Amino acid sequence: MSRFSCILKPFMPILAAVYGFVMIYVTALPMANGNESFGREVLTWLLTLVAIALTYVLVHRAEPRVFPEAKQFSLKLPTLAVAIGLLLITPLWNVVEGYAVYGFTSLISTVQTEPITYTPDELREDLLASVHAVLLAPVLEELCYRQLAISAFQRRWVQVVVCVLMALLFGIVHVRNFLGAFLSAMCYGLVFIWTRNIWYAVILHAGHNLTATLLAVYCVLDLGEIQMARTPVIILPDTKVIVVAMVLAVTGLFVLKNFVEHKKEYCH
Repeated sequence: MSRFSCILKPFMPILAAVYGFVMIYVTALPMANGNESFGREVLTWLLTLVAIALTYVLVHRAEPRVFPEAKQFSLKLPTLAVAIGLLLITPLWNVVEGYAVYGFTSLISTVQTEPITYTPDELREDLLASVHAVLLAPVLEELCYRQLAISAFQRRWVQVVVCVLMALLFGIVHVRNFLGAFLSAMCYGLVFIWTRNIWYAVILHAGHNLTATLLAVYCVLDLGEIQMARTPVIILPDTKVIVVAMVLAVTGLFVLKNFVEHKKEYCH
């Protein structure tokens, strides 16, 4: 490793966090001042695509040249079966995260919750925004806050330490949803370290955001009641959602188990 790489490496988490914040800020500029027209949404999508392309070049081309350790992580897309299995698990993670944040917050202050209500216009705005939240934002954020920050380090314990640091910074970026964002970022980071592939974290992140959108549809269709606190952001699904989430998670684990077993048989 060159002397330049040795000097730069300790600063990579902070540099990645600053870079990620700048990318998120720039891509969100069209939506500033609450202007959420379709044209501005499309501009946000285009800016995010450009940011993703630039970041992908950084992690795929530039970073491995500066830090050879980064080659231990793969950018290969997972199979469809793995993607489906992970997506089926994410609703249960949303439930666990919501009640975990509620429990932790209740220890230090009173949490005021109220039923979520949506008008058709609000739902249309949310569905439009979910295109970015589900398909684009998870890719950009995971490349910045996990891949770019963690892959420069070789030792597993250092990667975990960086994971915690990036989760804290990720939570700060999300302001009112600090604790929920921190817990999710820890999950994504640990999955990335364990699988050595950022796309597993991206899928979990996308599934998390997709579940939030589906809960909004659930409320508008009057299928049940979802409780929510706004500061901090806490979403508490009803019993029906919890049961469905558990069934989906079991199905997802079954899909992943079958994939692993099939892969082992194919290798032998």
